[in-house]
This record gives sequence, C-alpha cells and structure tokens, in this order.
Amino acid sequence: MNLDQAHRLAALVLAAGASSRMGGQHKLLRLIDGIPMVQHAVAAALGSRCAQVLVVTGGEAAAVEAALVGAPVSIVRNTEYEYGMSTSLHRGLAALPSDTAAAVILLADMPRVRAAHIDRIIAAFDPDHPAIVVPTHGGRRGHPVLWPCGHFAALRRIVGDTGGRTLLGALRDNLITVAFDTDAVLTDVDTPADLAELSSQRKQLC
Repeated sequence: MNLDQAHRLAALVLAAGASSRMGGQHKLLRLIDGIPMVQHAVAAALGSRCAQVLVVTGGEAAAVEAALVGAPVSIVRNTEYEYGMSTSLHRGLAALPSDTAAAVILLADMPRVRAAHIDRIIAAFDPDHPAIVVPTHGGRRGHPVLWPCGHFAALRRIVGDTGGRTLLGALRDNLITVAFDTDAVLTDVDTPADLAELSSQRKQLC
C-alpha cells in the first residue's frame, strides 16, 4: 500500500455503550494500568497506520470525551445510542471523509488490542482487490475488523444492537482472515468479573 492509499484509511472507535452490565462507574472510565479503558483503544488506533481516528460516544458522553481531551481524534456523539450498536456504526460511518477507502472498526471495551494488531490487519488489505479483513484466534472471529468502503452501505442498513458481524456469513467470499496467536482480538470487558479477570492476567504477566 502506498502512502496516498494509507492516508485514506480511518479508525472508527465505538465507545457509545451504556455500560449497563458493569454496575457503578462507566466501564470505559475504569482504570487499566492507571488510565481509563477507552484510552487504550484510542491509543491503539492512533499508533496504527490509520490516518484519522473517529470516536463515537453516547453513554456518559461528556465523561468519556473528557477522558480523551488532548487526543488528536474526532468526536462523534450518538444521541440514539440506547437503540443499539448499529446506531453508533451509522453515526461513525456518516462522519468519515468521502474518500475513505476503508475503516477499521474497533470496540472501545477491548483494551488488549494494540496498534501492532491493527497494522497486521491493515497489511492484509489490498486496495486493488478490497476485501473485509477479520482477525481470528483459535478459529474464532474477533475485532477489530477492516471494512472496505464498498460495504459501508450494507453496514448502514444494519439495525438494532448489533454490528457488522451479522454480515460476515453472507460476505464470506469477500473476506480475508488473519490468525493471531493472542486472544486480545477476542477479549472484551462487559462485567466486573471480566475486569477482574483482565487485571489478574496482567498481574501474572508482570
């Protein structure tokens, strides 16, 4: 991929959920290694080859946005986040520049995803033969997923509390998988138990 093509890649960080299963403080504001969870996803996106990073906020938007003050990202606020993930996807895609070749869609509650993981996914993308690029671990599909612009219209038609995963079965002939030896591409944080498990794993690595 040449430099011009690389500059047409965007990262779309979905950070609008209500965090209803965490209890108490919004999960994206919970500290991991001393910084709010949402900052991990944003740092991964900013450290990758993506030229632009957009963050879609919704639940406790002001607090989540305050955690990102100073970060070179574009904020897109989703006032309809309570209607599900698809609404955040729609708002984020609508905010992308018209010449965006592909978008890497990240979930803000997957703090173990790193810039190097995103770049491996980008490396598998061929702008001349654009296909969806999906990370896998142990045969399971994970995130983030790179979506070529040719599929943006289909993504905008998704409704409810779901994302692009619902389209992957029908699009399997236009899909590339990248196998990872880490489960970071599968690990999200939804509950206090998930957060405790993540903290335990990180302590064992120290």
